[in-house]
Amino acid sequence: MLKEFQEFISKGNVMDLAVGVIIGAAFGKIVDSLVNDIIMPIVGAIFGGLDFNNYFIGLSSNVHSAALADAKKEGAVFAYGSFITVVLNFLILAFIIFLMVKAVNSLRKRLESEKPAPAAAPPPADVQLLTEIRDLLARK
Repeated sequence: MLKEFQEFISKGNVMDLAVGVIIGAAFGKIVDSLVNDIIMPIVGAIFGGLDFNNYFIGLSSNVHSAALADAKKEGAVFAYGSFITVVLNFLILAFIIFLMVKAVNSLRKRLESEKPAPAAAPPPADVQLLTEIRDLLARK
């Protein structure tokens, strides 16, 4: 079983997947920063100058704080601003991945169209012999 596991791990697909997961996690942090530090402050300024992550509705009569972190300590809250931020984060990430896949697909198509056509294989010996016989008969 250990040998089987070693063979599984040493395959290229597993290593490619591991690299993809690591790069994806790092890329996710970049997108999080883009959404939280650049896009959402602009959206927050448009909608009244508040931090969009702090948009919530208190579900308990004990919730009186204006900040989401403090309100969560006081009781249950419906944090729709945080949810909208995460949805926007997902949409940006999905769009960027779509653009990356589209670029890779167009690159593959271009590389495939640049490949020279494979040379035609010579006909089998019996077909070649029949062709020669046909040509000899046609000359007579």
